[in-house]
Amino acid sequence: MTQPPEQPSRSSDDPLRKQDPQDAPPPGYTAPPEPPAEPEPAASAEPGRDATTPPAPAAPPQPPAQPPAAPQGGFGAPQPPAGPAGRPPAQPGFGAPQHQPQPPAGGFGAAPSGYGTPQPGPYGTPQPGQPGPYAAGPYGRPQPGGPYAPQPGWQQPGAGGHPQGGAHPGAPWPPGAPQPQAGPATGSRNPFKTRPALAITAAAVAAAVVIAGGAWALVGGSDDTDEKAGPQPTQEAPSPEPTTSVDTGDGDGGGGEEVDINGERAPGESRVAWFKTAPDTPKGGSRAPGMWIVGDVAAKAAYKQLFGWKAADGGEAWKPVTFPEEICAVSRNTTEDGKVAVAYKSGSSDRAKCNRVQQVDLRTGEKGWEIEVEEGGLFDGTSDLSLSVAGDTLVVGRSQSGVAYDAGTGKKRYEIEKYGASCFPSGFAGDSERLIVAASCAAASAKEHDEIRELDPRTGKVRWTTSLDKGWEVEKAYSVSPLVVYAINRDKEQGSITVIGAGGRIGAHVQLDGKTEIDVRCSGFSIFNKALESCDFVADEQNMYLPTKNVTGPNEILAVSLDTGKEKWRVKSPADASMQPLAVENGKLIAYVRPTYDKGGQVVAVPTAGAHKPQRLLQNPAAGAQLETSFFTPDVAWSGGRLFLSVDMLTGNDDQEEKLMIAYAR
Repeated sequence: MTQPPEQPSRSSDDPLRKQDPQDAPPPGYTAPPEPPAEPEPAASAEPGRDATTPPAPAAPPQPPAQPPAAPQGGFGAPQPPAGPAGRPPAQPGFGAPQHQPQPPAGGFGAAPSGYGTPQPGPYGTPQPGQPGPYAAGPYGRPQPGGPYAPQPGWQQPGAGGHPQGGAHPGAPWPPGAPQPQAGPATGSRNPFKTRPALAITAAAVAAAVVIAGGAWALVGGSDDTDEKAGPQPTQEAPSPEPTTSVDTGDGDGGGGEEVDINGERAPGESRVAWFKTAPDTPKGGSRAPGMWIVGDVAAKAAYKQLFGWKAADGGEAWKPVTFPEEICAVSRNTTEDGKVAVAYKSGSSDRAKCNRVQQVDLRTGEKGWEIEVEEGGLFDGTSDLSLSVAGDTLVVGRSQSGVAYDAGTGKKRYEIEKYGASCFPSGFAGDSERLIVAASCAAASAKEHDEIRELDPRTGKVRWTTSLDKGWEVEKAYSVSPLVVYAINRDKEQGSITVIGAGGRIGAHVQLDGKTEIDVRCSGFSIFNKALESCDFVADEQNMYLPTKNVTGPNEILAVSLDTGKEKWRVKSPADASMQPLAVENGKLIAYVRPTYDKGGQVVAVPTAGAHKPQRLLQNPAAGAQLETSFFTPDVAWSGGRLFLSVDMLTGNDDQEEKLMIAYAR
C-alpha cells in the first residue's frame, strides 16, 4: 500500500519496567502506568477442575465422530487477490473445507507446555498525550483531542491487507484461491519467551454444504416477493423467497426417500420448528451475511435479499426486502430499536463498488434512510466496507478511513481520517456505549506499529490511545465491553489475547498451558479492511469463555478470569463433538454442542458457580443429524428457548436446493 513519506522516528530506548510475573504485561505490551485503581470484579473461587492440575495424558487418536462429507460448492480456502500497487498481498486466512488437517505441531502460536513467567506484550503504555506525530520514547501514549489532532498515525498493517476474518482463523476466501499453508514448526521455541505460548486457531468458515444424500421432505414453493420499490430500479428479477423445507411430521414417517425428521423423533428430542432453503444465486456463489433475532422476528440476509420470519414458526413476518445488487456488508449488531444497516454493490461488474448503504427496520421490514458512501483519498476506496453500530452512531469503514453517521437519520456526524503523520484506520468495533478503532501507523518504516483508540461514538472525540510494539497487529476485537483484543505477530508466529481496561490500561493476558489451542469462530470477508468485530465471543463481568480446538471428539470450554487471564475452570463437552459458548443467562453459560453423524446437536447450560456440570436444554433429533451436520461452522443464535443455525456463504449450485437457515424448539 502506498503511504505518505516516513515521518521523524521515535526513540527506541525506552526500557521495560521489571515486574513480578503475576503483574507483568502480556507479550508485546510494555508495563502500564499506575492510574487510579479501578474496582475490578472479584474472581470467585469456583469449584471445578483446578487450573494448575496437569492435564491427563493425551489419548490415542480416535476415529472421527462422523464420516467425512464431500465438500460442496466452490469456496475453499484461497489466497486473497493482490491489493493496490505498493501494498503487500493479504496474509492467508484459514477459510477451509470440512475436516481440514491440523496444523503441524508448533505452528502459529504453538509452544511448549507449562506456565511461564509473563513477558511484555504488543501494547505500549497508555500515558498522557504529547503533540506531534510520535510520543517521546518508543511506546505510544494516550493522547487527548479530537480525531483531527496531531496524533500517532494509522495505516494498513505492514504485513498487507487483511480479508475480513482474514489472517485470523475463520474467514472464507474468494472462490478459486488456494489453501494457505500452516506456518513452519517452531520446535521447542516458545514465542512468548518465558511465558507459555497461546496456540490460536478458529473454525474455518467454509461454503455452505448443500443437502446431500436423501431428501428432507421438501414442501412448499416460491412465495411472492413483490415489495415497495427500492431506492434504485431493480436491474434483475428478484429471486424467489426461500422455501419452508422440512416436513414437521405427524408421525407417519413421510414417504418415498423423504425423511420425516419430526415424525421420527425419539422421546425428549426437540423438533425442527422451521427450515428455509436459499434463494437462487449465481454459479460463482454469493454471501449470506448476518443473522439477527429481534423480538419475535428472525432475520437473515442472502444474496440480494433480506428476509424476516416469525421466530416461532417460520411464517413470513414481512415481505422480503430486495436490493438492486448483491449485498456486500451488513452491521453485525442492530441499534437499540432493532434497525440494521445493509450495504449493497453499485453494479454487477467486477469493478462495482460496495458503496450503497440502506437502513432496514428488522421489526417491520421497512426501509429507512439510504446513503451513497463517497470515495476517500488514494487507496481509500469503497471496494469493501465495514459497518459498525456504536450507540446511536453507524460507522462505515473504507479502506483507510471511516465515516460516522447518525444511525437514526443517516445524517453525517464526522469522519475518522488519517491523523498524525502517517496513521490510518484499519478496523472498527462498537457496542451500545463505545467505539473502538484499530489503526496502523508508519507503514514500511522502522517505526511501523499498530494502535488502538477509543472514540466517543456521538462526537468522535478521542478518549484514549494505546500503541502496540513493532511487529504486532490488531487482528480482532473479540469483545468491546469488556474490551478483549486479539493481536498477532506474523514474523514471530505469536498470538495474544489481552484485556484492555479503562483509559487504555493494559490488563490481563490469557495464560494457558502450551498444549491448549483456542478455537474462536470468526466470519466475514473483506479485502481492504479488517472485520474487527466478526467473532463469536462470550464474556460476563468476571470471565471470558474460550472453546478449545479438537479435530475429533469432545472439546472443552475454559472459563478465564478477566482480572488475571488465568484459567479458573473448564468443562468438557457432554457429547463426542465440539461445543461453543453462545451466551450467559441467569448465571449459566449456554453452549451449543455440535451433532455427530448419528446424533443431533444439543444446547446445554453450564452453571458458572458451583458444580460446572452441563444441563441439557435441547436435544436435537437424531433423524435430522445429517441435515444439522451439513451446517458446517454455522452462525448460531440462542433466543427465547430456540436454537437458530444459518450459513453465511452460498455456492450457487443449481443441482440441489441449498439450505439457508433452520430453527429448533422443544
